[in-house]
Order: sequence, then structure tokens, then C-alpha cells
Amino acid sequence: MAEGPTILVIGPRWVGDMVMAQCLFAALKEKHPNAAIDVLAPAWAAPLVKRMPEIRSQIDFPLMPGALEFRSRRRFGRLLRGRYDMAYVLPGSWKSALIPFFARIPQRVGNLREMRYGLLTDIVPLPEALKRRTARAYFGLARGGTFRPPQLTVDKANQADLLARFGLTGKKFVALMPGAEFGPAKRWPSDHYAGLARDMMAKGLGVVLLGSKNDAEVTGEIAALAPGAIDLAGKTRLEDAIDLIGAAKLAVSNDSGLMHVAAAVGTPIVAVYGSTSPENTPPLSERSELIWLHLSCSPCHKKVCPLGHLNCLKTLDVARVTAAADRLLKVPAAA
Repeated sequence: MAEGPTILVIGPRWVGDMVMAQCLFAALKEKHPNAAIDVLAPAWAAPLVKRMPEIRSQIDFPLMPGALEFRSRRRFGRLLRGRYDMAYVLPGSWKSALIPFFARIPQRVGNLREMRYGLLTDIVPLPEALKRRTARAYFGLARGGTFRPPQLTVDKANQADLLARFGLTGKKFVALMPGAEFGPAKRWPSDHYAGLARDMMAKGLGVVLLGSKNDAEVTGEIAALAPGAIDLAGKTRLEDAIDLIGAAKLAVSNDSGLMHVAAAVGTPIVAVYGSTSPENTPPLSERSELIWLHLSCSPCHKKVCPLGHLNCLKTLDVARVTAAADRLLKVPAAA
């Protein structure tokens, strides 16, 4: 068997972006079946990367987010010299291209973004229409192959252990992911999520609230307003969230990383949009419902509502999301 190229991918720093990066990984494997692909990414990404069969290994990114740390990048790049034939730089920042440059990787591929002439050897044009369409932008770097939605493998043994631990074995449940690391302008209000949770429980479904420890305040509010919902925010690892979402009958989420996880494990997903647009970063799944009010002020792409009212989310009523959930669950409409 012919030996393929060794490829280093400089990965993104958000959960959803890392999931969408698999569109590139799959395309590269299609073009170079015997390639060895490694990903340079923050340590938190390891649970995601391990669920992507295209990746050989992850190299933990040793730097703080947003920090230049020029000398550290130079030192780290020198440690990688001679190991790779190609590099793909997914983030758009100037500094993200430094490590492949200092590693002297012969072919360094990426979009221009922050004027990265010299740092990249192969600049791929990024049409204006794709600048916010992350999955398509990443896939475009491969310049070939077939566009495929991301797929994450599910660890069935870990899934069974989790279901037993939380009393979910044999039960049908809905996973609600009410957090959004980006900011409050992406978060459907807690009382709305609680109303949805009560609707789902009234139909005989369990409700599980998932998220990081940063989401625990929000999920706590929802659990208090929807007695019976199981609040697991901050109580599970990222790999556990992947497996629990994979066991759910349905997921409901803001425009967040876990939304993309749900699509990648094949769980039907209702995605609620506020300050962002479903035209840019939809869940890549045929079994999805995208809820967006199309207000004149959105999408603004702001972390906090610049007008102070958050109408794009506050006026998005529970009934609309429940109806979308029912369609995906195939619950008959009321007479």
C-alpha cells in the first residue's frame, strides 16, 4: 500500500467549528486515502477528535486563546519540523498560521483572511457568500472530494453506562441544550425552555438538560420551572454529552456547539436562532427544524443585543418550538 502524505490541521477553538471541520477531514481522506491526519487543537477538543475516524492523533495546542505568544509558537513549530508534508490552517487569524510556518511544512493551505501572504504557500479564495458558512468554507480548503455532513461515532458502552447512571435506561427522552458560549444573544430564554420541557414531559417524554458548568445557572433556572427535568449541566464530560445526545429521541438547542454534535450523531434537532442566521451555520442534518423570526434587526451577529430588547428570542414563543419538536417526533397534531 502506497504511503500517503502526513497532514497537520490547525483546528478551530469552538466545539461547533471543530465538528464542522470534519467536512474537511473527510474530503482529505477521500483525496488521500492513505494520509495520516493530525489535528493541533486545544486539549478540550480531544473527545470530539477521538470520535472522528479520519484523524490519527491530536496534538494539544499549548497556548492561551487569543494570545500571540510569538516565541512559544516559534519554539513549538520548530519541534514539528520534518514531520508533515502539508498543513491546513482553519482559523483566520495571522498568528494561527505561525506554527506551520515555523515547522517549515512545505505546503501550507488556508484562506487569506488576516493578510497571511508568506505564512501560507497556498491561499484558497474564500467567496464572500461563504465567509460565515463555516462547514462549506472548511470543505473548500480541500479543493476536491465530496461534501459530507459531519459524523461522530457513539461509544455504545459509555452510553449504556450513562443511561443506567442517570435512570434513563429504556426511557424515551428529549435533550435540551440551552447554553451558548458565544453570548446571551444566542440563548432562547430559560422560561421558554421550561415551557417546552413541560410540554415534552406532558407527552410522556423525559427531559435531560445538557451543557457545561458555565451553563449550570441557566439549566438550574429551567429545572426549577420544570420539575422532573434532569439537570446534568456541568456533571458530564463532552464525550458523555455526545453519547447522551446520541440516545435522545430529539434534541433542542440554540445555535451552539452541541447543536452540531446532535446533527453529527444523527439525532433529530430543533435549532433556535436569534442573533445568528440558520443560512450560515445550520445543523447539517436532514432531520432538523430551524426556527428563526427573521426580524429586521437580525442577524446582527452580536454577543449581546445591541438594541437591548432581545426580541429575536423573547418573542419566539414556546408553541412554535413545540410544534417543530412534534413534527420531528411524529406526534400527531391535536384535533
